[in-house]
Parts: sequence; structure tokens; C-alpha cells
Amino acid sequence: MNVGNVGIGGDNPIRVQSMITCDTMDTEASIQQTMELADAGCEIVRITAPTVKDARNLEHIVKGLRERGCNVPIVADIHFKPDAAMEAAKWVEKVRINPGNYADSKKFVIREYSDEQYAAELNRIRERFSPLVELCKTRGVAMRIGTNHGSLSDRILNRYGDTPLGMVESALEFARIARDLDYHDFVFSMKASNPKVMIAAYRLLVARLNELGPDWNYPLHLGVTEAGEGEDARIKSAIGIGSLLADGIGDTIRVSLTEDSPHEIPVAKALIENIRNTSNAAHRASNVDLSFDPFSYQRRATEKIERDGVKLGGDELIRVVVRQANFDKVAHKIDRMGDYKPEIIYETAQIQEVDPRDENAVAKINAERSAQFVTVTDEIDLPVIAAFRLLSAKLHARHPILLKDAVSCRASVSHANQNDGVSQKRPTDFLNTLLTASTNIGSLLCDGIGDAILVQGEEAPGQALRLSYNILQAAGSRIFKTDYVACPSCGRTLFNLQTTTAKIKAATLHLKGVKIAIMGCIVNGPGEMADADFGYVGGAPGKVNLYVGKTAVKFNIPEAEAVDRLKDLIREHGKWMEAARQEATLEPAS
Repeated sequence: MNVGNVGIGGDNPIRVQSMITCDTMDTEASIQQTMELADAGCEIVRITAPTVKDARNLEHIVKGLRERGCNVPIVADIHFKPDAAMEAAKWVEKVRINPGNYADSKKFVIREYSDEQYAAELNRIRERFSPLVELCKTRGVAMRIGTNHGSLSDRILNRYGDTPLGMVESALEFARIARDLDYHDFVFSMKASNPKVMIAAYRLLVARLNELGPDWNYPLHLGVTEAGEGEDARIKSAIGIGSLLADGIGDTIRVSLTEDSPHEIPVAKALIENIRNTSNAAHRASNVDLSFDPFSYQRRATEKIERDGVKLGGDELIRVVVRQANFDKVAHKIDRMGDYKPEIIYETAQIQEVDPRDENAVAKINAERSAQFVTVTDEIDLPVIAAFRLLSAKLHARHPILLKDAVSCRASVSHANQNDGVSQKRPTDFLNTLLTASTNIGSLLCDGIGDAILVQGEEAPGQALRLSYNILQAAGSRIFKTDYVACPSCGRTLFNLQTTTAKIKAATLHLKGVKIAIMGCIVNGPGEMADADFGYVGGAPGKVNLYVGKTAVKFNIPEAEAVDRLKDLIREHGKWMEAARQEATLEPAS
């Protein structure tokens, strides 16, 4: 399919998208931000159209862009307002609608729908949605049917629950209407702030499309919504997007950062390039019986063992392993490293290294009477994800597995030839190291594989340790610090997300294990906050609503008071603690 002059899916390259952040009624700012994104390499730009008035102004924005020689396709982002979608479709190359709120109210009402009532609801949606489909078909406008985990309709929630299956069925309901009208220029998305939910939803969607037949092979847009900012956001995005791209799923991507939009583009492009360089379709192990259910998370069951006085496997924490050389570099400050210290030394942990294709070697380990600590050997010609999935499939489940971010000498640290004194160090690009480690280890953790991890693609021990723990946190495998769900800014945002996020972090960063959602508006707020303990949501200009879970409990708080009121709310629910005078932190490098 095409979005303006940009082809998506099929043999086309994976496309990079982003979104401007200014008010859509500010024509000049919208033009300028769009051109900045295009100059940075963004191939498709999204602009919010929350009202008919905003949608009407898209005419002037698009006209201004074309007059200045900028031909990047424009996508109108629609929530709640079918009339705004109808207006926007007159001027743009693509319209994004969210099935959860395009024709449904969102009240979180508990109600059982009979089959007749459910069918009546679908007929009502058909009446609301069909005019847009007909207009897009007539004008040659593309569409994204974009489900968000945070904004499933009450009807879907009450029949399917807050599940990946509900996300898929929500999108398919709208797709069936489009197909009945012989409209096929649409792309699906299944976005969530939790990488495990996102991965499961896309896998389930692909399986359902395959079941429905080859004429259902529509393109997929990937994204982890509300990823946040900084290193944590890049890690979370790499886990969600990278793992799917590594499996051959995805035709367009957006890395959603609570930062200026142009910062998203180099991350997205690096992620695509990283997958192109490290993932070989011939080695995806798709012909191997998986040891896990790809549609729901469950940690691989193993026996517990002990190494270096640390227990691992079973229901123990997923541990962080380091090489002896890196341990020696940080040994003098371990007492000051708090929760971020190395836990097991590779060379003393009796780790069994094996090529998972070596049937005899695997059989020998499986014949051992006691559980063994097992990993994939270095220097094998398999992509990391495929190698560890193969190992998990062939190894008896009782044996704990150590995951590595890299198994080739080109990406590993200089332990190979230490005895001859020859340095094997190479220049590193930390973004690529981060993306590789997050994609490989994070994907496997979301598969339920792994009882310990070793980041060996990064030479600086402090940086490698920080990356290890941040991957565990982003994958939801081990929570050791405050967790934030923060949406990227857009024209709907009711406060400055970057400065507000910074203020909230400054006040709450010491609250280990507490999850806080920071949402610029109500579009995805309640649902995405279902996994969060507390939420800070823009309710009106200058006003903030505070949530516990997905329930609003404080309304219309002046923005100047809102961070203090959030702290009070955390205290009321027994989650507050005073910050220590000096928090232990990981050094960026050593």
C-alpha cells in the first residue's frame, strides 16, 4: 500500500514515523516541526486533530508544506471525533483512528453484553465508521487502525478483558467493516506501554491474519507507546519493536520518546539498521518447536541452583553476571553500588557452554543428575535470539539459562585473547550496543527464557551493569527503581511533558518499585495506567487529575500544586518513603 508517495509493506523498506508536538492550530509551527522531522529522516509525519477545527486547519498545514517543497505524507491522528476524521480525510494522505474510542464512550462500565446486544453495538459502529471508509476509498487516503492497550472500549473489555486478544479483536472489527466496503488501504497497530503485552498482541494479530487467509496480509506499524525518555525509553522501545522486527514482523515503526520529536528518528533508524545487521531470516529458528507460548508470558520453569552464594532459577530474581575482568575493575566500590552490583562471576559459576545445534553436547547436559547452569557458547554463527530459543527448546526445563547480548567476537569484550596481552577492544557506539543488548536479551526475557543475564557487548563495566539492570526493569523482569510510563508530547497535551516529567522524577526517583504514569491528556490515560500505581494526567489547560491505578481520585488540581499533591497521594497509600541523603547510582563508565 502507499501513503502518499511512500510505499509500506511488501518489498518496501521499514519506514520511520514520528509526530509533531505543537498545537495543530499553529500553522507555522506545525509546518516548521514537520519539516524538521522530514530533514531528520522521518518518512511519515503524524499530526493530531482532536476537533473539527483542528482537522480543518490541516488544509493550510499541508498546503504550506507542499509550497515549500516538503512532500512528506501527513497522517491525521483521530480520537473520539468521527466528524474530525471526516474533515481531516479531505486534506491528508492517511488517517489514524483508534477503535477503542472512535465510536465508543469510555466509562469502564461493568456490563455483560448478550450476543444480540453485542451485534447491535457492532451495527452502531458500522454506521459511524462506514462514511470515513467510503471517503478514504474515494480520495485514495490510507488508514491506520491503531489499537491502544490503554483505550480499549468498554464493550471489548467486558467481552475479552484487558488482554492482547481484546486488542486484536477490537482492530479486526473495524477491519471487517473496511473490507466489506472493499477498502484495503489500511495498516494495523497494537501499541502498549508494556513490551510483553505489545509483543503478545502483535504475535496474536499475525497468527489471526494468517488464519484468515493471504488476502488479510496487511502491513503492521510497530510502537511501544508511552515509552518515556532517555536510556530507559530507548531500551523499552528496543525490547518491544526490536524483538518483533527480529522475527520479521513490522513494516513501519515509531519510537515514542518524551523528548523533542527529532530525537526519535536516529533511534528508529539505528534500530532498523541494527536488526538488518544482526538478524538473519534463515536463522530465525522458525522451524524449531518453541519452548514457550508466544501469545502469553510465563517464565520458563527451572530448578533453583546457587552460584557465588546467590540463588537463581525457579522463582528467584533474574541475576546479573559479569566477567572476572570487569568484576575486578569495580571490586573496590562494590559496597557503594547498592542494588546495582554484579551478582555472579562468569568464570567461577560453573557455566556449561554449548552450541544448541550439537545434539550430543545437549544430551550430555540433559543426562546430568543435577541442574546445570547453561549458556550458548561464543563464536557461533547464529543470531542470539535464535540460538537461545533453540537452546531452550532442546534443553530440559530444569536447567537454568544464562542469556548473553552477543555471542560473536565482533560484539564481545576483550576476554578472548587476554592471555597473549593483545587488546581486542574496538570503538563502540553505545546506542547500537544498547539496542542490540535490549533487543536480544529483552526479547528472550519476554519469551520467558532466562535466569541470569550477561552484557558483554559493552566494555565499560559500570555502563554494562547499568544497562543490565535497566533491561531487566524495562522488560518487567526485575524492578529495582521507580518505573515511569510517560507519553510523548503532541497537540493534545495539556502541559509541558518534558519539564513535568523531570519535576516528577526529581520528587519520586527514590521510590523503588513504584510505577508512575505521566499522561498529557486523557486519550490513553486510564488504560495505560492500569499497570501503574499512580497517574498524573492533564485534565484541562493548567489543571491535572491524579489517579490510583485507572481510577481518578483527585480532579482539577492547579498544575503548580500537582506534584506536591501527587506526593501526598503516594503517602496516603503507604508507598512513600523519604529519600536517603545519598542515593547509590551507577556510574556511566569505568
